[in-house]
Amino acid sequence: MSTPPKGRILVVEDEREMRALLDKGLTRRGFQPTVLASAAEAFSRLEAEDFDTVLTDLRMPGMDGLALCERVVLNRPDIPVVVVTAFGSMETAVAAIRAGAYDFVTKPVDLDALVLLLERAVRHRALREEVRRLRRALHDASADGGVVGESLALKRVYELIDRVADADASVLVTGESGTGKEVAARALHARSRRHAGPFVAINCAAMPEALLESELFGHAKGAFTDAKAARTGLFVKASGGTLFLDEVGEMPLTLQPKLLRALQERTVRPVGGDTEVPFDARIVAATNRDLELAVEENRFREDLYYRLNVIGLELPPLRARGNDVLLLAQRFVEHVASRSGKRVQGLSPAVAQKLLAYGWPGNVRELQNCIERAVALTSFEELTVEDLPERIRDYRASNPSAQASDVSELVSLEEMERRYIQRVIETVGGSRTLASRILGVDRKTLYRKLGRRHPVAASLAAEDKEDPRE
Repeated sequence: MSTPPKGRILVVEDEREMRALLDKGLTRRGFQPTVLASAAEAFSRLEAEDFDTVLTDLRMPGMDGLALCERVVLNRPDIPVVVVTAFGSMETAVAAIRAGAYDFVTKPVDLDALVLLLERAVRHRALREEVRRLRRALHDASADGGVVGESLALKRVYELIDRVADADASVLVTGESGTGKEVAARALHARSRRHAGPFVAINCAAMPEALLESELFGHAKGAFTDAKAARTGLFVKASGGTLFLDEVGEMPLTLQPKLLRALQERTVRPVGGDTEVPFDARIVAATNRDLELAVEENRFREDLYYRLNVIGLELPPLRARGNDVLLLAQRFVEHVASRSGKRVQGLSPAVAQKLLAYGWPGNVRELQNCIERAVALTSFEELTVEDLPERIRDYRASNPSAQASDVSELVSLEEMERRYIQRVIETVGGSRTLASRILGVDRKTLYRKLGRRHPVAASLAAEDKEDPRE
């Protein structure tokens, strides 16, 4: 099977022997060179055709390489220009860089070094084009409940949302922390027949049990100290719309029977009250915990789990969403720049490459925090690598193989196993159940082997009762 070409290169060189050398050498190394003898002819071709990179000599009769570089940068700024200059003519090379050239090489040309430079220039252009395409896609997309993304993993989620939007069945949204579970819940509400009604959200982990009970079910006057007036609970306030129970896995075990009864009977009894109050709200719950494991460990009621999980919606982690990282980053750049009054337009190709390479254990929330920091620090119209946090600038993807070139790169069997588990989870789009099945271990063992700092395992750290001997 033949490999795809590395890119179309427009070569401008007035010396016949050098043209032949570059034509033959670049073709052999997988490029598609178009070799021309004059800058004027080259610029005409650029107006009619598309190229990934221009490689031009600087000293030529008529329009020289510097003038060509200036015209390309002015008219086709998306195409990087690499200039070739004689050894010792560094002042000319510097002038070309100032004119907007991507980089330069000196004569005599080392073909291997030139190939590496051209590959980098082609990748630079491809990343810039991808950033521009995603920026256009972002502007063309409707608000649609705040949904941003084009990846297959995310499209599957929202295809399911479309199919179940008008049903009244309860939905359980699962996924790692920071994957956008509330955004998905709001999209479900916005697409449903209840969209004109209220969307009421409560974080079940954010308040003590007594206050949570009062917030959800309401209370009667005099039910407890300071209950000077009756209060309507969120179940009733959400009537005609959607009630979103975030972090439902954190709900106290003693409060779960009352929640179960409310879901079954579609009525609530306020704290201290003696009458049942009906409500008409769709229930959407969310958690980053594995509730099946919580049921096995008697930390969550099985009957409540099945009542909440009539329809399951699992959100993919950001690392499984491909170029959605850049689309989201562009959205955050525009939002933060507008809010702070800074003239920041987007991402540089180098930043895009770093964002795509990073693993994003904190998912969309971590990306948003990263972009907010970068916009605050940058002095340019595009974010640069130096604006990114150090952990992202210096990130190197782990390789679960034993191939190492240095003794210091070798890792323990435990670390090798952890990296392989991480790779399996990423490959299956973050599905812990599927990863457990492939690896042949139960979920509890999976969490233990990943370690407490991993985002999947961290959600169970408080309850994890590991054997200290393991």
